[in-house]
Amino acid sequence: MTAEEKEIKLLFIVNPGSGSDDTDFNAVITDFFSSGPHTFGIYELQKDCNLDQIKAAISEADPDRVVAVGGDGTLKLVAECLQGTKIPIGIIPAGSANGMAKELGIPTIIQEALELTITGKPKEIHAVDVNGEFCIHLSDIGFNAYIVKKFDDLAQRGMLGYAKATWKALWSHHKMEVEMTMGEETISSEAAMVVIANATMYGTGVKINPEGKLDDDLFEVILVKKYSFLEILKIRFTRLPFNPEKIELFHTKKLRIKARHKAHFQIDGEYMGKVNQIDARLLPAAISVIVRPDVINNNEINSVWKDSSSAIGT
Repeated sequence: MTAEEKEIKLLFIVNPGSGSDDTDFNAVITDFFSSGPHTFGIYELQKDCNLDQIKAAISEADPDRVVAVGGDGTLKLVAECLQGTKIPIGIIPAGSANGMAKELGIPTIIQEALELTITGKPKEIHAVDVNGEFCIHLSDIGFNAYIVKKFDDLAQRGMLGYAKATWKALWSHHKMEVEMTMGEETISSEAAMVVIANATMYGTGVKINPEGKLDDDLFEVILVKKYSFLEILKIRFTRLPFNPEKIELFHTKKLRIKARHKAHFQIDGEYMGKVNQIDARLLPAAISVIVRPDVINNNEINSVWKDSSSAIGT
């Protein structure tokens, strides 16, 4: 056995309810590792499972790497279990949008993603504590959170489901009045939504946070005063800055948002209900993720998916 073939022990945390296809991930994983030096275990998430159960499964397996098989919600669960440890997290994108997988340049072809769980290298990234919840991707209050709620209410999943949810939200969402405090600065404004951005883009490819880096000592806050497809398209296809009359971007380690009325709120694609206050703080070097060796530099990671689609959504 060469150094490159050194045995790696993996634990796959599989969410059977993710995405919209009928892939048998247990069979695909078993077939992929049927020959070769590496060993693996599979833990399938049950409908009512909790963090303690997942942590117990990880502890019992004692893996070198843990792989989340699902969407951003599955990855969030695994990340919460491994926060503060040095165990790297791999990703097999199997959700409706897979925002963090796109952010990190994880292949969408399952065999390539499985190969990356072995050949990839660990990279520490920060996270954000948002109202006591662990956020690794994007959280927001307002318009997009309302889309997430509408999407959850639909039977249809995938991008067509997002499109239908967006259409419904456009006809019924109202602007908010918010007060944002970052350090000594307080800003009051009307807003369609406010984004707490750990990552740079939504799962559909909209780069809402062009200045984001996953391993720096700040997160970004994007104040969307007026929702503008043209502004988002401009960010996608050019390097021009946001129009400050419509969108403003701030860097911070700590944030408090107060809304005059309760507004829709989501974290990493999970609808959290309505709130009128959000508190967020940076969690430096919170988790380690497996990425391609050629994109281990964060700036390269953040440019991997710059040519994605232009519809908003988590």
